[in-house]
Amino acid sequence: MQRHASGRLLNILSGLLCAALLCGASGAALAAPALSGGVIRDLNAVEQALEQGRVAYVAKHAESQAERFSAGNAADRYASALYRQLVAGALAQQQRYADAASQLAKAQQSVGAGTAQAKRWLREEAQLHHASGQYDQAITRLGQWLEASASGADSQAERWRLVGWLAREKRWEDAATQLDRAREHGEPANAQQRELALAVDINAGRMHKALGGLVVELNADSGAAVWRKAAGVAQRAGQPGVAAGIWDAGWRLGKLERPADYWQLMNLHLTGGTPARAAELLAQGLSRGEVVRSALTLRLLADAWQQAREPSHALAAQRALAQHTQSANEWRTLGQLAYAWGEDARAKSAFERAVALGDTQAETWLADF
Repeated sequence: MQRHASGRLLNILSGLLCAALLCGASGAALAAPALSGGVIRDLNAVEQALEQGRVAYVAKHAESQAERFSAGNAADRYASALYRQLVAGALAQQQRYADAASQLAKAQQSVGAGTAQAKRWLREEAQLHHASGQYDQAITRLGQWLEASASGADSQAERWRLVGWLAREKRWEDAATQLDRAREHGEPANAQQRELALAVDINAGRMHKALGGLVVELNADSGAAVWRKAAGVAQRAGQPGVAAGIWDAGWRLGKLERPADYWQLMNLHLTGGTPARAAELLAQGLSRGEVVRSALTLRLLADAWQQAREPSHALAAQRALAQHTQSANEWRTLGQLAYAWGEDARAKSAFERAVALGDTQAETWLADF
């Protein structure tokens, strides 16, 4: 009869602590030592007082009872632990989270580490430490709870919580370790977890993992910020070609429309090993009047075609630049390029034009013809 009453009491106690911080009671109560009728009645009375908001009375009376039973037999120590849970509930309602956590730590000692009841209180203790701003203690306790708990949806959620706590403290390597363990049981399930995983991977220097997660997310519905972030991560991962490809895809989809985005696209293709694509885009912009025809843009076009090793396009672009600027230096450069690519007639004509504009260096080149 007492054992049945004890189990009923523990079910009642499940709602004592603040819902945002503490978990419900577990089935471990079925294996708890039998309590006397007097203790059960007193525990019920204290629980009712707590529900009525008499937190000061609960804190004082329940702690006194907890101390009284703390050195007794197994049943007494179990009663002491239940009283400390009540004290913790009262203190939590007063927002004295650190003191509440201390009470739950003592409650665990009374029932013995490793029991289901102790593990539940360990998890609650971690949450109370975090609520009180004791972040290191919170991280330690939650880590201990995870080590002692079987895998499952509950532990997976707490693993992600631990990743977030570690990231908040900028303990990126530890956060990355916990993130990997979380990923063993499934990839991030929502946007919040994906953002957290990305932040951890980036700050832990794991750019390839961060990039992989971002690329998977990219689609026609992704916003400009996502495209820019993915390209930036690719650059930091040492993959400029991938960065250029990502930016180009975003440009084609109309996600990156600003003038600065266009020039960044040029830069990424030039540094990413695809200068021909940069030249094609720039040539299109010039022909459509979308890009101002200037010495700067024409020189960029010529340089892009030269990097792409496209002789005909490179010579045409360099000639357009020389004609636009009427610079002896540009004409000499055209002659040197034509000579290097075996276009002797073009080379001679360009050197002659440079000499006519007063370039003495071109005279030396003309001597070879």
